[in-house]
Amino acid sequence: GYALPCTAFWRLPRQVIMSEATSAPLPVICLAGPTGSGKTAAALALAAALDGEVVNADSRQVYADFPLITAQPSPEERASCPHHLYGFLTTENKISAGRWAEAAVDKVRDILARGKTPLLVGGTGLYFQALLRGMAEIPPVDPQLTAAITARVDEQGAPALHAELAQADPAYAAKIHPNDRQRIIRALEVCQSTGRSFTWWHSNSMSAPLCVGPLLTLDASLAWLEPRLAHRLDLMLAGGALGEARAAMRHCADPAAPGWSGIGCAEALAHLQGRLSLEDCRSLWLRNTRAYAKRQLTWFRARPEAQWLPPDDPAAVVEAACRFWQKARSSYNS
Repeated sequence: GYALPCTAFWRLPRQVIMSEATSAPLPVICLAGPTGSGKTAAALALAAALDGEVVNADSRQVYADFPLITAQPSPEERASCPHHLYGFLTTENKISAGRWAEAAVDKVRDILARGKTPLLVGGTGLYFQALLRGMAEIPPVDPQLTAAITARVDEQGAPALHAELAQADPAYAAKIHPNDRQRIIRALEVCQSTGRSFTWWHSNSMSAPLCVGPLLTLDASLAWLEPRLAHRLDLMLAGGALGEARAAMRHCADPAAPGWSGIGCAEALAHLQGRLSLEDCRSLWLRNTRAYAKRQLTWFRARPEAQWLPPDDPAAVVEAACRFWQKARSSYNS
């Protein structure tokens, strides 16, 4: 096991746990990293050492129809400790960082109230940012504007509007994939509705942080990841990924539905609908996965708060988490 001698100090006194009426940030441990870097194994080691419960911080793993394709923890892994916010959303529904943050804070508060350690685990950088650095307080957007931009994406394709976004907000456009419909639509609607870019809002209108804690990040290079990503993809295909996608099509076969926008989901759907051969499906899936891992690494490397740890050393992750939890207890006792 990976349990270290930190069991004497992992519990925070109940009086430091944020009530619903206070704005004090909640103590958490965040575990991040690119896709395929071993976050699940490290999270299970953390849960065992700190009596923790895992809260999903990955925007793709919220979808119920794609547990295999989105690499959600297996039933056996979930049985080792409580897991929250995995597979709770249907394919046709979208989720924002703000909506996820509200759900995550509710889970964190409940976990702390039961004397457990909240472990936020995933690869979606904006989710961690929402909790640890606050949310951009963007005014509501007229639904008619959202519908109009969505219709343009349907007609012209996401890459065309990504090019438009690159003119209006080059910094944000550089962070997202040209086929990421949901984020392209969101950024364009904010720009057109408010007259200011998505980047401006995130730089100038941030709310107070909801949580406090370390951003433990697995330092997996692309060279280290590439063979593992290829092997994992082949295991997914052999394990029934296409069958999973076929079953999901019975609920929703619209390629524009938010759940299908995830890497692997979109490629599998294209194959099942006759738009890609199986060979091209695998090739594109792997290429997009690698590109996504690269974007994740770029995003996390730009975060000064990230604490980089080896991807294949759960004990190092546990040690770093224990150091924080010890300091958190001392700080909140003072």
